[in-house]
Amino acid sequence: MNNPEKHPIYNLQFGLLCLSSLLFSASFNMLIPELPAYLSSLGGAEYKGLIIALFTVTAGISRPFSGRLTDTLGRVPVMAVGSIVCFVCGFLYPLLATVGGFLFLRLLHGFSTGFKPTATAAYVADIAPKERWGEALGIHGLCFSTGMAIGPAIGGYITLHFSINVLFYISSAFALLSIVILMNMKETLPMKQKFSFALLKLSRRDIIAPEVLPAAIVIIMTYIGYGAILTLIPDQSAHLGIANKGLFFMVFTIASLLIRFVAGKASDRYGRIKVIKVGLVVLVTSLIIIGMANSLILLITGAAVYGIAQGVLSPALNAWTVDMSLPNHRGKAMATMYIALEAGIGLGALFAGWYYQDDLARIPLVLYVSAGITLAAFGYLFLRDRQRA
Repeated sequence: MNNPEKHPIYNLQFGLLCLSSLLFSASFNMLIPELPAYLSSLGGAEYKGLIIALFTVTAGISRPFSGRLTDTLGRVPVMAVGSIVCFVCGFLYPLLATVGGFLFLRLLHGFSTGFKPTATAAYVADIAPKERWGEALGIHGLCFSTGMAIGPAIGGYITLHFSINVLFYISSAFALLSIVILMNMKETLPMKQKFSFALLKLSRRDIIAPEVLPAAIVIIMTYIGYGAILTLIPDQSAHLGIANKGLFFMVFTIASLLIRFVAGKASDRYGRIKVIKVGLVVLVTSLIIIGMANSLILLITGAAVYGIAQGVLSPALNAWTVDMSLPNHRGKAMATMYIALEAGIGLGALFAGWYYQDDLARIPLVLYVSAGITLAAFGYLFLRDRQRA
């Protein structure tokens, strides 16, 4: 039997996949910190909660289709669809410069994350041995998170020194580079089918993979806080005098990157659930710190702790999902995981936007409620362990 530690995970295909994901992630994340102010400039300040919520609605709706197509059409074509959507939307934002046009594009843009991450996770599971899924998904997540880190920083710099429209075009350029890289990748699905509209007909069995529901439940509760953060942090940063609203996201992502070097391997060695519980405790702590933040130092501290929590949780939750998935329905399993993720982000963004209403004094309560929901995820795992004992 081959030693899994010597399996060539870090080969050309894995490298190309990671680079494509980095560029894809940077493409849409560079927009996020600048969109609340942009929407306000269009006269739609009251719709800030929809910036993330609409994005996640179409991402969630498209997941069952992307899961089905990933398991039939192939991993690479589905990844390409996600990058193409980002490429197109970047050019359309300046053309549809109305509140209605902007909200429509947020819906359309959501299809990008509905397709690419689903197929990407399945691709990683295809090329890595089971014994190292946590490590491989952690390293890939590190690259995706690098895009999350540099994206907002790039977006803030471009907007400060050029214009929001230039930012939209740069976003498209990053997506185009992601597509070019995908064209040089080998397909890993052994029995591909040709596209037909029949593949888009879904039954109830095609939507959710019931075998991975435990992971999905934890993911929903975990990512409600992220939806709130995406909605509130740009305004909170501006209130504290931070010129580059991408600074928070850059700090939390760098912290996430640093911990991912060991977090993925830790879930392989010590077990998914133990690592997830640790991550949830750290996540609750971070949300409380961010809610209390009344200075730059405290906000950045909260960002760093939040990044550590996400760096621990993400590879462990992804690998736990893959562990429970059926080999022939891996795309559907990953789609289920991402449906849960988008649902959590969307619910968090909707709640934050609904309660916040541009009243900075309301931000702490939103984050404390998010911390309570995250703590409930820990309680769910605790009760599940007792029932299985």
